[in-house]
Amino acid sequence: MAKDSDPKVVRKVVTSALIGATIEWYDFFLYGVVAGIVFSKLYFPGEDPLISTLLAYTTFAVGFVTRPLGGIIFGHFGDKVGRKSMLVITLMIMGVSTFLIGLTPTYAQIGIAAPVLLLLLRIAQGIGLGGEWGGAVLMAYEYAPKNQQGFYASLPQIGLAIGLFMASGVVALLSWLCTDEQFMTWGWRIAFLISGLMVLVGMYIRLHVKETPEFAAIKERNAETAIPFFDMMRRYPGNVLKGMGARYIDGVFFNVFGVFSISYLTNTVKISRTDALMGVMLAAVVMCVTIPFFGRMSDRLGRARTYMWGSLITAISAFPAFWLMTNSNGNAMLIWAAIVIPFGVLYASVYGPEAALFCDLFDAKVRYTGISFVYQFSGIFAAGITPIIATSLIKAGDGSPWLICLYVLFAGLVSALCAMSIGRSPQAQAESQPDTRPASTYRSA
Repeated sequence: MAKDSDPKVVRKVVTSALIGATIEWYDFFLYGVVAGIVFSKLYFPGEDPLISTLLAYTTFAVGFVTRPLGGIIFGHFGDKVGRKSMLVITLMIMGVSTFLIGLTPTYAQIGIAAPVLLLLLRIAQGIGLGGEWGGAVLMAYEYAPKNQQGFYASLPQIGLAIGLFMASGVVALLSWLCTDEQFMTWGWRIAFLISGLMVLVGMYIRLHVKETPEFAAIKERNAETAIPFFDMMRRYPGNVLKGMGARYIDGVFFNVFGVFSISYLTNTVKISRTDALMGVMLAAVVMCVTIPFFGRMSDRLGRARTYMWGSLITAISAFPAFWLMTNSNGNAMLIWAAIVIPFGVLYASVYGPEAALFCDLFDAKVRYTGISFVYQFSGIFAAGITPIIATSLIKAGDGSPWLICLYVLFAGLVSALCAMSIGRSPQAQAESQPDTRPASTYRSA
């Protein structure tokens, strides 16, 4: 199926995917940013701060557990009904649940009902994002010329960086503007209520985008598979396992540096909450450039090769990063460097080519289901439980971060081996190897 290479059409599709992904990731990450500094105190109060933090991170992990459910549900209908309609629904689910978190009473106000409500809304967030990611990257991937699929599929990935920047930035701004009492009473809620306005903008944009050419062709031939999930597992069991293994370093590294590091820096290194959040924000800004850079690199060098080396280098970087944090003596510039270089630059070598790497594993009939399941199911062990594991390893190491670094290294080795295996498969070689044909060879559909 020839792709619509009209630059205006492609830009509109990519913009829609990017803005929607940004909103979704903002909503999801906002929970993680405040979990250790707000929810642990207001919704899980206790005598032991460590236990309270672990309980807060447990509800954070629940969002990852429910993401595969969202991936299966929306992947199924995305492969049978269409990508566009599912993206509208997922955006609404995320926006409403995030807005309601901002209105949820605390434990002191309604008792045990408070953490229960928080848990239910986190579940809704997970279901929404579970269907969002696959649809967003597919819109860009399936519209892009073959020799630029790595680059275009990486553009919605920037939504993760922008969403993280916004989540960290809004919380940091509110933390700076408010006293500690004001921030803990009502300041943090503003960050969640903002989501309502953002969703309205995102909905308007998404409603004005057409279905992808590849799926439109499947619908025209009435070639949809009856149950995409079963078809995926029957035809691509090896690709599913290799994709989940490749995802390991992504989930672990992101949550160590984007979520856990905030709690580590404030509780162990003893720097201010604002300085810790600023480091994550700076890394997110840098990612907006490095993610598409590595996406483009995957088009030229091959996605599996780029991902394999990225996994190894990213994992190793955890050791000098945590050494610098530990020995910074609270120097903000050193701490920011310890976050920005590994997280803002090196991590993008994995996250940039990741979307296209997973898309290459499946054909269009089951691609929404396939990439959603691979990304979201692996997120349970690769991402969701990482803050819990990291907190436990800090305790086991008496405050030392080296056990965490070893865990990151293990994840990197697993991902590198899986990426190597993907690169050796005939299908991946056909899809992800460099394509030297000019984009002009692709005619409009």
